[in-house]
Amino acid sequence: MPYALITGASKGIGLSIAEELARRKYNVLLIARSASLLQQLAQRLTATYGVQADFLSVDLATSGAAQQIFDWCSERSYTVQLLVNNAGYGLSGSFDSYTDAEHADMMTVNMTALVQLCRLFLPQLKQQPRAYILNIGSSAAYQAVPLLSVYAASKAFVVSFSRGLRQELRRTSVSVTCISPGATDTEFVNRAQIGEKGRKAAQQVHMTPADVARMAVDATLAGKAEVITGFINKLGAFAAWLLPKGFVERTAGSIYE
Repeated sequence: MPYALITGASKGIGLSIAEELARRKYNVLLIARSASLLQQLAQRLTATYGVQADFLSVDLATSGAAQQIFDWCSERSYTVQLLVNNAGYGLSGSFDSYTDAEHADMMTVNMTALVQLCRLFLPQLKQQPRAYILNIGSSAAYQAVPLLSVYAASKAFVVSFSRGLRQELRRTSVSVTCISPGATDTEFVNRAQIGEKGRKAAQQVHMTPADVARMAVDATLAGKAEVITGFINKLGAFAAWLLPKGFVERTAGSIYE
């Protein structure tokens, strides 16, 4: 029986995607660091929607995490039909205020683990009549963002990788979709240590995780390539393409000063 596997499923957009997929009768495999939150979510989804739900507590920043997830699925004979690479986080502030290890951990979660999971599950996905990969990018991917430099670059990687992989797989049964949310009412601003100015700016255009999840699942199952959620975020991406890069980058960076 096929499953949807969701990383970063314990909170925010990942939790809402898991809920949205369960509502549509997908069995779900929940991946995140907090075993207690995952257990509660798995029990709630099963009780509410009558689907099968299982979970694995793992930190994607650790070496071998993607292989651990794949082996866990194999040992339990779980066939993944929909892979959701949602786990990710940011670090705000000057580039040199963080250690090498802190930057490396974020890049591992945002990029390396995502690529590894796609590679590990792709042979299985290709064997199915219809299968999906959903990668979560960010509206920050469409321009450089001073004081979020590494995060924005990591999400630009996700968008570019998703586009390329989609074209590679266009003659297969696997559809690749990239969703790029903007400000969403999640714990992102706390973990990223966004300052008060950035918080106030985000509050003006906040979307709910449930709205983002619904758009993400709709786009994935419809086979769309790329979606930026929300009119303001779409407008921002267009402006980043249209206007001089230096102006766009200074404007974006001023939010986080």
